[in-house]
Amino acid sequence: MLTLYKPEREDLWFRQALLADEETMAYNRAWGGTIPFPEEDWEDWHRCWVRDCAGGRFYRYLQDENGAFIGEIAYHFDGECGNCLANVIVHAQHRGKGYGGEALELLCAAAKENGIAVLWDDIADDNPAVRLFLNHGFTEEYRADGKIYLKRTL
Repeated sequence: MLTLYKPEREDLWFRQALLADEETMAYNRAWGGTIPFPEEDWEDWHRCWVRDCAGGRFYRYLQDENGAFIGEIAYHFDGECGNCLANVIVHAQHRGKGYGGEALELLCAAAKENGIAVLWDDIADDNPAVRLFLNHGFTEEYRADGKIYLKRTL
């Protein structure tokens, strides 16, 4: 059973570690793999995504039954494509335990509660997470440039 945790700025060490882990970020190889998240960026990022976020952004850590951080969920409105995009990352050492599906359902519930009607995601066509999204109410809308575009009406 997962719970959501609204991280404080000092908790961003976990996000830094999550994004730096090669196995966890393997899904992102097509877009560069790991993502640097230096501490000097934490304050601005935290303000934008957690503290002062308007209705277009949502970010939470996932905690397991022991209170350990195991991943993150988020959504944001992307002005370029005009859609609200989903994000679910479960740390590689916690995969295969059903957390991904539970995390995706928690994200969809939070989005719906916050007035979001539709969530989208674009996933590399070789990413096994596509099946996870399809098993949790997302539908494939189209494919382009090595990505599968998925959508779920909430």
